Amino acid sequence: MTAQLSLFLLAFAVSLDSFSVGVTYGLRRMGLPFKSIIIIACFSMFSLVFSMFVGKGLSTVFSPDVMEKVGGGILIFLGGWVLFQFFQQSDEPHNRVGPKVLLDWEIKSLGVVVHILRKPTSADFDRSGSITGIEAVMLGLALSLDAFGAGVGASLLGYSTIYLAIVVGIMSALLLYAGLKCGNAFSKLSWMKFFSFLPGVLLIVLGIWKM
Repeated sequence: MTAQLSLFLLAFAVSLDSFSVGVTYGLRRMGLPFKSIIIIACFSMFSLVFSMFVGKGLSTVFSPDVMEKVGGGILIFLGGWVLFQFFQQSDEPHNRVGPKVLLDWEIKSLGVVVHILRKPTSADFDRSGSITGIEAVMLGLALSLDAFGAGVGASLLGYSTIYLAIVVGIMSALLLYAGLKCGNAFSKLSWMKFFSFLPGVLLIVLGIWKM
């Protein structure tokens, strides 16, 4: 039961950015068809599976004890980075209005992906007001970056690749859809800061728990 709970919490933490992005689109009345939601969720699943295979490769080098510490350390690092981003945003001028910043790295080779993460609405390349086709693919790739980092740590900690990938995929789709509905229902975005804070806390707690 404890293992199932920690797996669920990890999947929730990894998928929570999907909720925030959904709210951003919902507030702007942008469309996100069911097909696009499935594409985005599949990217998170595939990214997680790939990264967990990377983690399994690393497990052949390290002993089980070392693997647990490294895996827990990765989750703690990811959680710390999320919290750093949260407090960095809190220090910015309050009169700056714009979409939620999910990532603030400048990586030229991934310029488009990083830009989508920083400004989710930029995924709407053709300004049609709906995320479809290649736009959904790019958004899915952007949101899968968190899943990749967490997947390596999760693999070193011994989580089931198939179960975790399925839960992350389902949860990403559900939270993205829920975010759209909440965005349509609420006009203020300030309360969403809580959801930016929560994934970091969960990842740190899970990392410490597993170490």
